[in-house]
Amino acid sequence: MLLLAKCMSLRTFHVINHSFPWTFPKRVIGHYFWLVPVLFLLGGCSAPSNVENAIEDKILHFGLGSEPQYLDPHLASSVSAHNVIIALIEGLVSEDPKTLKPLPGVAESWDISEDGLLYTFNLRKNAKWSNGDPVTAHDFVYSYRRILNPNLASQYASMLHGLKNARKYHEEGLKWEEAKVGAVAINNHTLQLTLENPTPYFLELLNHYSWFPAHPPTIKKFDAFEKQGTPWTRPGNYVGNGPFILSEHKVNSVIEVKKNPNYWDAETVSLEAIRFYPIESADTEERAFRSGFLHLTQTVSPDRIDFLKQNHPEVIHFEPYLGTYFYRFNLEEPPFDDVRIRLAFNLATDRQAIVEKVTKGGQVPARCFTPPGTGGFSPESRFRFDPQKAKALIQDYLDEKGLKSLPKIELKYNTSEGHKKVAEALQGMWKNHLGAEIQLLNMEWKVFLSTIEKRDFSLARAGWIGDYVDANTFLHMWRTGDGHNNTGWSNARYDELLELAAKESDSEKRFSYFEECEKLLSEHAPILPIYFYVHVTLRSPTVKGWHPTLLDHHPYKYVRLQNEDANTW
Repeated sequence: MLLLAKCMSLRTFHVINHSFPWTFPKRVIGHYFWLVPVLFLLGGCSAPSNVENAIEDKILHFGLGSEPQYLDPHLASSVSAHNVIIALIEGLVSEDPKTLKPLPGVAESWDISEDGLLYTFNLRKNAKWSNGDPVTAHDFVYSYRRILNPNLASQYASMLHGLKNARKYHEEGLKWEEAKVGAVAINNHTLQLTLENPTPYFLELLNHYSWFPAHPPTIKKFDAFEKQGTPWTRPGNYVGNGPFILSEHKVNSVIEVKKNPNYWDAETVSLEAIRFYPIESADTEERAFRSGFLHLTQTVSPDRIDFLKQNHPEVIHFEPYLGTYFYRFNLEEPPFDDVRIRLAFNLATDRQAIVEKVTKGGQVPARCFTPPGTGGFSPESRFRFDPQKAKALIQDYLDEKGLKSLPKIELKYNTSEGHKKVAEALQGMWKNHLGAEIQLLNMEWKVFLSTIEKRDFSLARAGWIGDYVDANTFLHMWRTGDGHNNTGWSNARYDELLELAAKESDSEKRFSYFEECEKLLSEHAPILPIYFYVHVTLRSPTVKGWHPTLLDHHPYKYVRLQNEDANTW
């Protein structure tokens, strides 16, 4: 259950909510916000304190969407986890809040060799962990060694394969010293990273949490170097080096972080705290926003978009978002072990109808996997709508198998009105065009993630948001053995193409390798692309320093709350 839905029925919240105005006064987010804590207390749930004085108290109330599976930077794999972790931990570099261009983080400066293979980072001497320990180059080497350790089984370990010999350590069973991984602490404040190939986006890559450091004494204390799910990420145990400290974590209720006085740039940080609320229901999240309970939502229900655009354009935002919404097939589960069925389902999907009649937020039909224009690469559109060909493929399959119809197929998705509406639309399309009986099963986010990792599904909803602005961030996940593949698909030529692209400096040739990868994805169809994202959210005018970015990254130390009639930051 979710935070608000757990405390009261949606019917009760809806009736009460009519009394709240759609205004955001200078001092309070909602004149009647005092009712919300009362309702929460009556329902037996905790409510945020002093929200009506949020601007004075400098506490940002953030709709997180879903409960993060992990707050461990080396195990996390979701947008919700990213949104919390970047408050708690800082990497070698930071980001410009408007452009996301690399800025000094723990490293105050760096040098890059002429061949683009050697990066020397000079760590600032005043960088500290939240317990006061100095942040050192050795901490980063220890952390890279941890995430690449195969026994940890990190889904994101391959993000570090760009380090020289990192893949040998991760996949070939060599010890760190034997592999000679290209991460060396010259001294406490000098870190050298050597790459396998020149990587123009390497500095941007360092802003992904997989490259973030973990506090070695804490990891050792909780025996977390090779183990998942240890208590080191709980409040009181968590030692980070970011602008905030983890102060509270009530699962499926609230995650609170408070300003870290030991952060090297604490003077820049305006917010005193951020409270993240894992509200999976878009409708419930909107009601929380309307009541003044939230400053920001994670999404907006498609059914509400037209109304909000017409009546409250000052709070609804449509922003670019580098991501693809798609479904995964499990190639080891009949009938999706047969490429004809996978192709048929793709051909029976009217993507244009989905974005026009279901999502309604300006999304673009996905007729390839990589969003066009990513890092300059725009793949050919190969996934098309052709129900007649789809029917022919299904009939061919049924005739060969001696079947009259397809077996009933279960579609799994994580709980969300938006995901449900898309699933129901596709359920109808596939029934109409293929005669397929699709059973829908929604699951709580953490359970859903675990189910996908175990590959306990036939057909499942998925989404991928770019980790950096390059096509490789989309195509790499379908490499054999990648922690995010989870389809059972493996193709030697596809793997070879990615290796060739990694070594290629000529962008035209590199894009030709990516194009062939896209062609193989369309021919083998381990996935079903549906649309390219647009991030549709609600945001209070009191939130300043929150800029639209392609990756939806928002460094919190630049975010502040102030009266809506004040100058924008």
